[in-house]
Amino acid sequence: MTNLREISPEEWEKEEYKNYIPIDLRDEAEYQLGHIDNAKWIAISDLLRDDTILDPSKAYLLYCKYGTISRELGERLLEKGHRVANLSGGYGQYILMKIKYASEEERREEIEKSLRKIFKKSIFTPFAKAINDFELIQEGDNLCLCISGGKDSMIMAKLFQELKRHNKFPFTIQFLCMDPGYNEYNRKIIEGNAKLLGIPLHFFESDIFESVFEIESSPCYVCARMRRGHLYSKAKELGCNKIALGHHFDDVIETVLMGMLYSGQFQAMMPKLHSTNFPGMELIRPLYYVREDDIKHWRDYNKLNFIQCACKFTETCSTCHTDGTTSSKRLETKKLIAELKKTNPFIEKNIFRSTENVSKQTILGLKDKGVKHSFLEWYNEE
Repeated sequence: MTNLREISPEEWEKEEYKNYIPIDLRDEAEYQLGHIDNAKWIAISDLLRDDTILDPSKAYLLYCKYGTISRELGERLLEKGHRVANLSGGYGQYILMKIKYASEEERREEIEKSLRKIFKKSIFTPFAKAINDFELIQEGDNLCLCISGGKDSMIMAKLFQELKRHNKFPFTIQFLCMDPGYNEYNRKIIEGNAKLLGIPLHFFESDIFESVFEIESSPCYVCARMRRGHLYSKAKELGCNKIALGHHFDDVIETVLMGMLYSGQFQAMMPKLHSTNFPGMELIRPLYYVREDDIKHWRDYNKLNFIQCACKFTETCSTCHTDGTTSSKRLETKKLIAELKKTNPFIEKNIFRSTENVSKQTILGLKDKGVKHSFLEWYNEE
């Protein structure tokens, strides 16, 4: 019996493996956020079929999040006569390798230069416009930038560093990263990227992942609420009056559509909010006008690699459903918008504009501070 070949991320860079086709076995949502160059996403169920779609004349490199599921699947495909290998350590180890061999000082200068020149119009300008349009920052503010380790929060940190260079009025910034129970891989990836990008992260630990791991109903919702509370609390402890989150334009329009399709309500993801549980604190979203594709372009242009979801539910690739489906309603909504865009290129802008063009005279009802009102209340008004 032939043993499955294990290829390390360092070996994968060698010329002898250039004929291998990389196959990503993670959840499709994670693949969309970042993957190995030229990798194809294929559902595990498609690879397990008797009439598998793999070409027996070609060689393939399988990888999942940490190289466990891909190893098991690789052994099964090997028994069927396919030419497959496994990426040792999976995508997590691959990202660590990419960060390790980066020339920090030179790369940091290139990344910062790209924001000032190549991505000024597509990223920095809409970032600054959102801050001005929604009055997100005032003189004397002490901002807490909440860094998760993903592409969105990391670029937000770099944009604020760039904004500080202009410094039209005094404000201060804290770069806060909560470790809710990351495994060693993900913690190292976040630390490595922060060092490369020159972001002085302040870490603090919590046990949120352990707390929600046994919750069966809506664990992601509970986890998000708990994380938000911990961030507010720590930010206040640091003397901050605002926390900044990395939600971008696509998050905004997807939330609008998700509310309508799955919750039967029309609501926007607001650019800023007063905290109900922490008086005097606000939440701001400075990437409100920034498109996700432009963030991805910045990431890929600078050859950066970031973590995606790092919770315990995905550590064993458990979200790679055998029927090829995903539990992510946001991904379903993202695909729907992409499909609609094929026939209407203005669909994204129109969804966004709908949140600021609501006519009181053409709705059946509304809520004001939790109280429901019917159109009958103002129907006979002049």
